[in-house]
Amino acid sequence: MDPGRFYDAEHECFYYQMLNERKCSDSYHRALFYTLGISQETRKHIRDLFDFSHGGIKPEGLAASWQTSSSIRVSRLAFNLWNGWTEEGAERYSAPNELFACGYTPYFFEAIHLRYPEFCRSHDQILKRRTEQLR
Repeated sequence: MDPGRFYDAEHECFYYQMLNERKCSDSYHRALFYTLGISQETRKHIRDLFDFSHGGIKPEGLAASWQTSSSIRVSRLAFNLWNGWTEEGAERYSAPNELFACGYTPYFFEAIHLRYPEFCRSHDQILKRRTEQLR
């Protein structure tokens, strides 16, 4: 499954490059790299956020000085989609009203679709049928 939209050409290039580098394209990796690719800051600092040697997220990257309010939202969503991660004692920052309050929201929905394609398929079919009925 390929994403339906990208933020920009760099986002698209990053996404495919990371999947190729990891040699893995399961829903976890697709959602993680798609999400982390949205922001220029998270693309630039991917190794602060993902451990390529051991194949896991690096939550300590949230405290990096380069992080902005938008890139922190991107990182939190990516980590949560990876393995359900939320910061202990700061779980509220991973709630939808905190994460989705930025211009990346349409891409966040795409990331959720990549992570949970089995739940989105039926929803896509319903939307398609309703769109056809309206025509």
